[in-house]
Amino acid sequence: MSNDHLSEVLACARVLADHNGQDTLVLDLSELSLWTDYFVVTTATSSTHLGGLVRHLTDYLASRGLEPARKPRPADDEEWCLVDAGWFVIHVMSVRARAFYELEKLWFQAKAIPVPPSAPPSPA
Repeated sequence: MSNDHLSEVLACARVLADHNGQDTLVLDLSELSLWTDYFVVTTATSSTHLGGLVRHLTDYLASRGLEPARKPRPADDEEWCLVDAGWFVIHVMSVRARAFYELEKLWFQAKAIPVPPSAPPSPA
């Protein structure tokens, strides 16, 4: 997988982190999976926040010409929204769902790349 692809995935993850997605990270599955190269995982603090993160994410993907396999429409009580972008898959999860499914432990052999939010602008 090219560095361009990783850069695109990291930029997508940063969009989530910049909109207060918690503990955002990229799991590099390129050596472990035949069906996708990366997971992006982030935690939403509420169902409203989850819906907002998914909206920001789909807007970002559209601006980059990337179309998810299906349009995500999280319900009000949704705790996990999976967005399949083909060579990478985004998981927006509630605190409870992330603790229960433990994707990082399930894919423990994957290289984990933490993605912090962008630095805020310096005061003038």
